[in-house]
Amino acid sequence: MTHFPQEIQTDSQLLAIENTIAQAIAAARQQDWSLVTRYLQQLPQDKQKNQLLLKKQTLREQLERLALAVLYEGDFQQRWEISKILPLLGKQVINPLIAIVEDEEVELELRWFVCRILGEFKEQTVTLALVNLIQQTEEEELAIAAAQSLAQLGTAAIEALSSLLAKPECRLLAVRSLAHIRRRETITLLLPVVSDRQPEIRATAIEALGSFHDERIPPILIEALTDPASAVRKQAVIALGLRGDLCDELDLVSHFQPLLYDLDLEICRQTAIALGRMGNDRAATVLFEVLQSPVTPTSFKLDLVRTLSWIETERALDYLAWTLTTENEPICQEIITVLGRVAEPDLKTKATQILLDFFQADSDRQNQPQLKQALALSLGELGKSQAASTLNLLAVDREKGVRLHAIAALKKLSSRRQ
Repeated sequence: MTHFPQEIQTDSQLLAIENTIAQAIAAARQQDWSLVTRYLQQLPQDKQKNQLLLKKQTLREQLERLALAVLYEGDFQQRWEISKILPLLGKQVINPLIAIVEDEEVELELRWFVCRILGEFKEQTVTLALVNLIQQTEEEELAIAAAQSLAQLGTAAIEALSSLLAKPECRLLAVRSLAHIRRRETITLLLPVVSDRQPEIRATAIEALGSFHDERIPPILIEALTDPASAVRKQAVIALGLRGDLCDELDLVSHFQPLLYDLDLEICRQTAIALGRMGNDRAATVLFEVLQSPVTPTSFKLDLVRTLSWIETERALDYLAWTLTTENEPICQEIITVLGRVAEPDLKTKATQILLDFFQADSDRQNQPQLKQALALSLGELGKSQAASTLNLLAVDREKGVRLHAIAALKKLSSRRQ
């Protein structure tokens, strides 16, 4: 078997590449980007071999210009194909790609493709560019693509961001980027910054840590519930609200309760949601106490009604029944609506009886069409035969909307009997 010297083999390969590039250039002059793509796909697809052959500067520059031309001028499919080739050209394409992704005048689709391509380069300059893009862009699709590329960089991105944490002027940017990566390796880096002087850094770290199930994190989240910054308290409430499995172990209801009286109404709302997710009578009692207060804003009372309805226990329904007899029309209408959504089979009868008692006990409210419409709709959703006589009364109401809702509810009851 004849063995040719390495130099001759390399020269032969370079000649073939030069010929292919010449054909691609000719196709580019005709703006035939599909043909250009096909020629470029004929080049060696092995990264190591590519770098050996592309030591010739002229070839590198020609290939780069051709690939970028397809990226700029090609259609979606051609861009998709060329995005597989560009990483093979090596680090020299990083700066032109970063320039594209940072240019707000460039079309969104092209910048999206470039974000995906940059995820193939495990370089600090790429990490920083993607981080900056996430912070500055107003295009959600672009931010998502940049975050996915950061995650793809994995350890390389985490290492680069780790060094930035030591720089006060870069710490916020680094923490935000680590929050996007969502890998367990980031936990160790995020834990120390939960006590940072900047509230935004603390809030970002708490939000990111809240997505992990790690025994080190719940105590930190509980401590953050009393943070002086409302943004931090809010993220801690949201995170712990998703950990119903820890409700009894960490006595989360007791920790949440003070935040129902927070000066920031959004934190009050998020706390109500968190308590609703706990799904127990203790949480229901705490919510009811705030619902009863005459100083609780109506808008927040509506939130409390909804979260109480999620709990779906007999006690929670009793609290809603009591509130139904004491509150104004908007609150009553919301209670009637949420009672119609009770899904627990054993509680549907109780919810139906609460609605019937309300209709029969309060003659003044029988004349409020909105309440009667909501009542008919909810009774139809609950589907209990005990509601038939009340629905028959509503079906001959003087208000057309009430009649239509009642008739529709009666049809539902009839179909369920069959």
